[in-house]
Amino acid sequence: QVQVEESGGGLVQAGGSLTLSCAASGIRDSISAMAWYRQAPGKQREFVAAITSDSHTNYAASVKGRFTLSTDNAKKTVYLQMNSLKPEDTAVYYCNVFQGPRAYWGKGTQVTVSS
Repeated sequence: QVQVEESGGGLVQAGGSLTLSCAASGIRDSISAMAWYRQAPGKQREFVAAITSDSHTNYAASVKGRFTLSTDNAKKTVYLQMNSLKPEDTAVYYCNVFQGPRAYWGKGTQVTVSS
């Protein structure tokens, strides 16, 4: 059974940093890509960043230059380093793991940025 588990969320002051982790387990074959999305209260879930198996990255304009992705392929884990956090970054952050045509979601981790 495939499991996707996020961790690392918390409360931080504006300007601070957090690192989120997403670990995938139960996946036998190669992972095509791993991505982060977020959903703020009352808003739709939005794309944050993604990294492919060949390390190609893509970032939403709102986080480019502040957030950085990295991976540990052996551990099937992706990290999201978030710097210069803003109150508008407050949201539940979800990890999405792509394996060919299949996509698996985690349950999310809360990030709260206080002003």
